[in-house]
Amino acid sequence: MARVEAEFFGGVGEQWATVWEGGAVVLGPLHAPEGEPFPAEGSPISRALRRLGVIAAAGEDEFATVGLGRCRDTEGWLD
Repeated sequence: MARVEAEFFGGVGEQWATVWEGGAVVLGPLHAPEGEPFPAEGSPISRALRRLGVIAAAGEDEFATVGLGRCRDTEGWLD
């Protein structure tokens, strides 16, 4: 199970991610603060999704591959 969060406005923001397996944290908690580049391993969300087995499609990252960009606000989740 993973908990991921992104808070962005106008292209600036931050990300958090944690992954659990069997009730134990196996990745994170990870945080990418505003204004700092992502590490070579990728963003916290991409790293968490990879841990869950997501393989990025050609030309996309894991976030885009699983469609997390479809609903960028909570109200859109119900659609």
